[in-house]
Amino acid sequence: MLLGARWRKSTYSNASSGDCVEVAHNLPGVVPVRDSKVLGGPAIVIAARAWTSFVTGVKDGTFKA
Repeated sequence: MLLGARWRKSTYSNASSGDCVEVAHNLPGVVPVRDSKVLGGPAIVIAARAWTSFVTGVKDGTFKA
């Protein structure tokens, strides 16, 4: 299913903190998310509409630490 995924590292990830997330936006209808330190490891596959809602919530402050 993830064959052909073009991964991109989050701009919020950095090498010193160890918090590294990658997403692939080139697969129809889904957005896979993975730990960039484990390239061959598992990915969480999220419906594209759910991913859009999540990103919107992060940006508008719905999800706070």
